[in-house]
Order: sequence, then C-alpha cells, then structure tokens
Amino acid sequence: MNNYCGTSRISGCQFTLYPMSDKFVDIILSALNEVDTSKVWKQTDDVSTCIRGKMVHIFDVTKAIFLHAAKTGEHIAMSGTFSIGCPGDSDADVYMDKTDTPINESNVKEINQEAGCKFSLYPLGREDYMNAIYEQIDLSKHRNVQVSSTHYATRLDGDVHDIFQALYQSFDSVQEQVSHVTMTFSISANSPSNR
Repeated sequence: MNNYCGTSRISGCQFTLYPMSDKFVDIILSALNEVDTSKVWKQTDDVSTCIRGKMVHIFDVTKAIFLHAAKTGEHIAMSGTFSIGCPGDSDADVYMDKTDTPINESNVKEINQEAGCKFSLYPLGREDYMNAIYEQIDLSKHRNVQVSSTHYATRLDGDVHDIFQALYQSFDSVQEQVSHVTMTFSISANSPSNR
C-alpha cells in the first residue's frame, strides 16, 4: 500500500474480526496489540472496532489487523464498512495532521496470505451511482486480483495486500467524485471450505 495518496477528508472504518477458533480472544487481542494505531482514533467495544483519520492510515491499520490475525493459520473473517464524507462527522480531527506514510506496512509486507473478499460500493447522493460502481468493478480486473460477480457484491480473490490495494483504489477513486461514500466488505482467510 505504499502508493496510497492522502486525502484531506476524515475517513473511517468500523469492523469486526471473527477468528473461527477457541483461541479467539487471544487472536483478537494479539492482532490489536501488534498493530500500531497511533495515527488513527480508535474505539473498541463488545461489538466492533471503529477507527478514524486519514484514509491511508485507515486502510493500513485494517489490513494489518487482518494479516496479524490470519498469520496464525486459523480461519479468520473480518466484516466492516469504510466511510468518508459523513455529514457532521468530526471525531479524529486531530489525526488529520499525521503524515501520509503507512506506519504498519514494514511490519506486514512479508506476510503472504491468500484470501477471498466481497465488497459493495455506495456512492451516496449520486443519481448515476451504478456507473461509478461498474467503473470500479472493471478497474479491479487490472489490480492483481481475480474479480468475479456475486449477488449484491463483487468478489476479489488473491493476496491480502493486493485485495486491500484494490479496495483502497476503488474507494479513493469514487470519493474523489462523490462527497459521501461508504463501502462494505467481508474478507476471509484460511477457510476450510477451500481445502
């Protein structure tokens, strides 16, 4: 993700990590502890974790948490929603002064992990929203991931680094044209269904 560009608007992600293991508590806490979240505002409760700040750091932290959990070899899933431009959203303003360098990239770049991901883009307040969505689906076919269609989503298969890069590029491209964008995603690694 070293080619991320910065954005001046606050973005965020609310996600839930699902380790399919009786060691789920250790896996979740270990993943959260191994990731440097100093460049994002973070709040975790019994349902999910919310992070807010610059887009580059939101994607960096989310990817790093998933990779640290998945490197255990256990079946790991994560579901969440990225958002930018939500009216009245001001938490994390202080984090917009952070530099654009992804702080976790050097610690996760050697973790190679295949995964499957489904995502859906929602350009809000735009009448030709389907054109923006179709454009990103077409562009994803050129982003080092396997792209396939599924009901209500687009599926990406490949290395986790490439998947998150494709998600970032799709989200970033749409947010440059639309004031409020959300993107839902579900990603899974080490699933026994693939064995």
